[in-house]
Amino acid sequence: MSFRARTRELRKVSTMPKEGIHPSYNEIKVLCACGHSFTTRSTYKGKELHLEICSNCHPFFTGKQKLVDTAGRVERFRRKYAASDAGKAETKATAAVAK
Repeated sequence: MSFRARTRELRKVSTMPKEGIHPSYNEIKVLCACGHSFTTRSTYKGKELHLEICSNCHPFFTGKQKLVDTAGRVERFRRKYAASDAGKAETKATAAVAK
């Protein structure tokens, strides 16, 4: 047997997937916080997967900007920077008057 033929034989044997080492690929139900649900396949071990944002409510897919407020973070951010925005507007107003 030639070297090339032997190499081909070894490649055929070594590229086959091993039995019993891959995770099970089961059908699961995905539930989103917006209420949308769908069925897919995954290696996730449970029967249901709970999501906060899915493709049905994500701004990238819907084209709408929707802020998901977790524990008041968005409101806290707005309060924190409201004073600095007011200060910037005041500085612009005084600069315009001085000119």
